[in-house]
Amino acid sequence: MSLLQHTGPSTFYMELAELPLPVSADFVGGDGASTSQYSQRLMTDTHTVPRVTYTVRDLERNITRSLTKTFSGGISPDHQTTSHDSSEIKAFRTSPSKSRQAVLREVSNGTSTKRFVEIWAGLQIEASLDVTKYHDAFHTDDFTSSLSFSPSETSLLYTAEANIIGDDNALDDPYPKFRYTPHFGELSRGKKRSTIFLFRWTRSTAFTKAAKQDMLLVALSLAQPTQTPVLFGQATFATEDIIYASGHEHTKDGRLLGVKWCFNRPMGIWEIKLPESATVQGTPFGTKISCNALKLTPSERSCRSPRVLYDKNQTPTKLFWFSNPVGGPHASCVSLESRDLTTGTNKVLVDTVMEPTPENDFPGLYPNYNMPSSPFLRRGDHTYIVLHSLWRSRATILFIDTESGAVSDETKMRDGEPLYSWDLHATDDKTHFICSRSTPTAPPEVLLGYFDEHDNLNWKVLDKPMMSFGTESALRDLAASIIPIGARPPTETIVIQSKKASTRPGPKPICVNIPHGGPHASTTTSFSPATAALALEGYTISLPNYTGSMGFGEKYIQKLLGNCGTMDVQDVVESVNELIRRGISEHGRQVVHGGSHGGFLAAHLIGQYPTLFNAAVMRNPVTSVGELAASDIPDWAYGEFGLQLTPDSLMTPATFQKMFEGSPIAHVDNVRAPVLLLIGEDDLRVIPAQGLRFYHALKGREKIVEMLWFKGETHSIDGVEAARVSWEAGRDWFKNLGQSPAD
Repeated sequence: MSLLQHTGPSTFYMELAELPLPVSADFVGGDGASTSQYSQRLMTDTHTVPRVTYTVRDLERNITRSLTKTFSGGISPDHQTTSHDSSEIKAFRTSPSKSRQAVLREVSNGTSTKRFVEIWAGLQIEASLDVTKYHDAFHTDDFTSSLSFSPSETSLLYTAEANIIGDDNALDDPYPKFRYTPHFGELSRGKKRSTIFLFRWTRSTAFTKAAKQDMLLVALSLAQPTQTPVLFGQATFATEDIIYASGHEHTKDGRLLGVKWCFNRPMGIWEIKLPESATVQGTPFGTKISCNALKLTPSERSCRSPRVLYDKNQTPTKLFWFSNPVGGPHASCVSLESRDLTTGTNKVLVDTVMEPTPENDFPGLYPNYNMPSSPFLRRGDHTYIVLHSLWRSRATILFIDTESGAVSDETKMRDGEPLYSWDLHATDDKTHFICSRSTPTAPPEVLLGYFDEHDNLNWKVLDKPMMSFGTESALRDLAASIIPIGARPPTETIVIQSKKASTRPGPKPICVNIPHGGPHASTTTSFSPATAALALEGYTISLPNYTGSMGFGEKYIQKLLGNCGTMDVQDVVESVNELIRRGISEHGRQVVHGGSHGGFLAAHLIGQYPTLFNAAVMRNPVTSVGELAASDIPDWAYGEFGLQLTPDSLMTPATFQKMFEGSPIAHVDNVRAPVLLLIGEDDLRVIPAQGLRFYHALKGREKIVEMLWFKGETHSIDGVEAARVSWEAGRDWFKNLGQSPAD
């Protein structure tokens, strides 16, 4: 009989998982309908109102939907308009004047898909073109997507997958269809030919939709050949004929290294000059045109997310981008760099911080992969770039002066305040910006930040989550704290526990230790429905940020390299011991749950410390590092184990031995804890063979092990049904084998 027995759905998980999650925002043209003093100021200053897009998981229908709220009355709920977004819309962008919107639309009838680029002016469609036969799918991810209006708002840049050359003549030459072309890795298997397209239209003087002869669609290519192929994305207009873009480069051995969660790929910022309009006017739709281009950044830096700053006369003055070293750890402290567009000189505005000091505890920049599409704010005579960035175990809002590079923490945590982590969604390029904030025990709420007439920063809550009384009451019983692990600085762990259960006499609740993946990532104090729901089941949760985590200084990221499987493992063990010393948890009531590198740590922990944990759950774990050659990031194993990957590297016996000794599989004979494996069949990051190998190794040694295999799921196993089943399986595994939580 299987030891994994389903005990039914969790009302807490189902309610929390279905809460709308704010994911993006913008400012759109307002209708002047608001009457509050705040709203009048917003409309007077910017003529715009906030619009926030949410994703919503529908557990019954097993789909993720999106909805949009427009706050036309500022903070008054009576003036909030909610619309349910069509699944046909793949991306949209509001123009700089806020008077137009670009929409990339895909319409499927079950047997075929048609694609359209649309330009809307209010409720009227200004231009629309069926682009189905000119390219394949639109690119809307963080890494290659583009959606940028020209200053005149008569041209649009977007990114799409180029058609296979020669596909229409397969009978004459079948080879192009089958010739190997590398893809962008995890979640991007179908993305191989990222191409920037220019869509241009002439507005009708009669205010009717532009005629086909008044539109242009061309694909941009380089006039000069490059040593290795370069694929472009993230394009943005500076002027009508100059654009800036990121260029992803193939490696010398013909790879496109996986980009998801990776900040160290060979890529740079390029200046691309469009040919004169007269030379392309009348060009057949979809034609590839040659552009002169110049790479602006050095080959040893991985550069992305170009953003153009304009002066009051709408003249482009500066270009900004993010930069990391090529190679090494997949994520590290980010540099913010800039280029003076008048002099053509580059400079580092915010440099790498090796280690915070008592005088300046700023740990460096650890933002998202990209800046917001418009990250700028004006405050008095100063212009700032606004970012959210990891600062130890929190995410906070930073203002960065575009001239001096001075950094200020605008949401610094003060004594007695909740453990808020913040997320920046958009600015209006003037004085307003949209954020969300949450804590481990409070779901996200949406806020609007704005400067008053004295340039003081003010906050208005725009939207709060709606929950049942029972769930709200249960969440109020949870307490969250950050516990420093004094014996192994700067390690610290976020603890979530029940106030009632933690003070009740008798055994302490089971402690679920959840080390994060990466390893160069971080767990923050932001709300996680799955983690909160597990705490509401009666467990204490410990979320350690071990050596190598982001947000603590570059020194501690570099320190882990060559020490994976020892230093990070010992940090987690010490976090367990620290909570036991503090009386938060106790020996004999510990379990571990981890995914990816967190699964690597979970497997190490039960092998190296076989009596410490009663049970383990692992999602797509790395178990045998030397057998990761088929991963979309084969360089990971080399970098984390202090080895160098070169284009001619081979897995020698000596290299494999070093990786084997640092792998969990080396300790499999010692494992005593029952193991549940959760494996995504389509995982390109940690190939399913890793989990399968561990499963058979445990089975062959007559250990207790079960495995759930999720068809169609990738590394995160975050499909609606798969995420729910994974959560329920972890809960039931710990209920049965980790001892029941204290009543």
